[in-house]
Amino acid sequence: MTVMSIARFERFFRAAAGLDVDKNDLKRYSDFVDAKLYDLLTVAQATAKANGRDIIRTCDLPITKGLQESIHHFRKIDQDVELKPILEQLATHPALDRTPDEETEAAYPDIIGGLSLALAQCFKILHPDLKNPQTQHWDETRAVFDLLL
Repeated sequence: MTVMSIARFERFFRAAAGLDVDKNDLKRYSDFVDAKLYDLLTVAQATAKANGRDIIRTCDLPITKGLQESIHHFRKIDQDVELKPILEQLATHPALDRTPDEETEAAYPDIIGGLSLALAQCFKILHPDLKNPQTQHWDETRAVFDLLL
């Protein structure tokens, strides 16, 4: 990731939840994004299959009300931070039994942005005074997402 990308990543987490993250957190963040996008696509794949389709549509993704609100809030923050182009690079997925359509793939950056915003806010819910997340904080927050998504 370029220095410019790291700066945007840091600025995003400051804007989203007042957190100071650094380049060492990028690997944890990238792993989180990969895992949660895969989890969403796994459920979407099952929905598409149950509906007799060979493609995954956006409506197949299990987007909750809270995640939808986080996506909308991310879009507002992203006007200043401009993280979306970086998220487009992170928005990859492993091979699936069902192929996502173009509309679904185009939604990945916003979905990842919403997950990122929810992640940042989850740190603050679990640890209101937290400024610089450590491994323990990442593990706890990841456990919450694993439980819910």
